[in-house]
Amino acid sequence: MPAPPTTPPGIRIQKLLAQSGLASRRLAEQWIREGRVQVNGKTVQLGDRADPSRDAVKVDGRRIPAAPVEKTYLLLNKPKGYVTTVSDPEKRDTVMDLIPGGLRGAVKPVGRLDVGTEGLLLLTDDGDLARDVTHPSKSCPKEYEVKVSGVPAEKDIERLRRGIFLEGERTRSCEIVRMRTTGGRDAGNTWYRVTLREGKTRQIRRMFETVGHPVSKLKRVAIGPIRDPSLPVGMTRRLSRDEVEALRRSLTRPSPAAPDPAPVPATRRYPRTVPASRPASRLPAASRPESRLPPARREGSSRGPSSPLPGPLPAGRPARPARPAGPQPPAPPPRFRPRSPAGSTGRPTVPSRPPSPTRPPSRTPSPFPVASGPRPRPGKRR
Repeated sequence: MPAPPTTPPGIRIQKLLAQSGLASRRLAEQWIREGRVQVNGKTVQLGDRADPSRDAVKVDGRRIPAAPVEKTYLLLNKPKGYVTTVSDPEKRDTVMDLIPGGLRGAVKPVGRLDVGTEGLLLLTDDGDLARDVTHPSKSCPKEYEVKVSGVPAEKDIERLRRGIFLEGERTRSCEIVRMRTTGGRDAGNTWYRVTLREGKTRQIRRMFETVGHPVSKLKRVAIGPIRDPSLPVGMTRRLSRDEVEALRRSLTRPSPAAPDPAPVPATRRYPRTVPASRPASRLPAASRPESRLPPARREGSSRGPSSPLPGPLPAGRPARPARPAGPQPPAPPPRFRPRSPAGSTGRPTVPSRPPSPTRPPSRTPSPFPVASGPRPRPGKRR
């Protein structure tokens, strides 16, 4: 049996560049395709590996610094009005402006928050952890506090829980819990706690806009097991080693399966079989199996083949005898007069029969005289 192929030593070049903080893996792969990356003076291709402790890796002739041994994990309480990106071509304020100067070139934001959204944001130089937190297959839960205009109906919230279609793609099932309804000046607004396991662009805002209740305030309060309600807005702190390990364990744990929708009961054409503990004679007349079957399926019917009933016949209703096999007797003569042929007066033609001399006439004359003239109309007696 041949031995399994062994993995060559070293790290893939694009991963090495991403760990150094120069670029993302996608951008590093683009640099490799353009021929801008060299290892020990040779231009590399996609799939090549290098050992940073022995090999000299250069981009555009400049050697990249060795990746730090310890990774950096920062937690930022992002305020409103900041763009979640490393650099913005429109010169707007970015979340990197809130990071201490010595760490701006190393860490990168994990995921995105809209300009109008505030809350917790993770920044790190650990590419593997960043990919696991954002990839849908890991189903990392992210919890939000949402304030919507008005009070949505429970049936609309249930639609959002099961998942709806946004731009032709169905969202995953999510958790939505009503927290409170504000009063006073903000009467009619409702707060919800929403937990998502995926990250589409402006997903929560588009979900509530679909049911006619736009979002007026959105704040992320947790990323997996990480939460810190005491962190001031605009401030950052380092994650502890226990918090990082708890986040890694939550990503390796299998995500809970979404509840299956309630099965739709199948429409039955005929009633179920009557159980032995409940005889058919005790059922109401409308619920008896024989009364609900079509005539062609009743036992002994002359309109079609007989079929066994699901239960015994009710008392007092004997089955009709089946038609005997073999030649059948001739049909009796019709009880109506035949139609007249075409072109006649329209009256039926009955063959005349000579009167019998021994048979009295069918009608004898009345001994009483028949009054002539119009028949008197009924009225009061005088």
